[in-house]
Amino acid sequence: MDVFIEPIARLINEFSKLPGVGRKTAQRYAYKIISMPEGDAHIFAEAILDAKRKVRFCKTCGNFSEEEICPICRERDPSEICVVKEPKDVIALEKLHEFKGVYHVLHGVISPMNGVGPNDIRIRELLMRVGEDTREVILATNPDVEGDATAMYIAKLLKPLGVKVTRIAHGVPIGGELEYTDEVTLTRALKDRKEL
Repeated sequence: MDVFIEPIARLINEFSKLPGVGRKTAQRYAYKIISMPEGDAHIFAEAILDAKRKVRFCKTCGNFSEEEICPICRERDPSEICVVKEPKDVIALEKLHEFKGVYHVLHGVISPMNGVGPNDIRIRELLMRVGEDTREVILATNPDVEGDATAMYIAKLLKPLGVKVTRIAHGVPIGGELEYTDEVTLTRALKDRKEL
């Protein structure tokens, strides 16, 4: 016998489908929703439905947008393209207020173990965007096996086009201590050192 009545069990089940939400957290979320005033619960539910109805992918870069073409693609310098794995990576980079170019969201990385090949992510769309006006393509995929493999694959495709291809630097984090840094990160930091 299930300890939860059906409506609560269903709510817990739906919350537990979210990434990073385990059964206990889903249970806390369900209890919170149930204890909310009905008006607040309606506002919460409407926010979910409104986002689902209004948010789409930008036709150019693949980032989240309310319009066919996002404001970044409409207003920024298209000669620099920063390639990222997911829309949340755009947010992380935008918080820095450093990059003035445009983005290209792959919506994944090459991962043969997970059955994801080059044709399953937005590499073809990237190649169609790169033209004679493109000065640089910055590969900003995660510094892991899949991210590195994806970056290398894209770089190989872009090199013959004569465009400058760069990879974001990786290394020891600010405030990090060398003795606690893993060997791969330390090796990369040593190799990617620059002259002062």
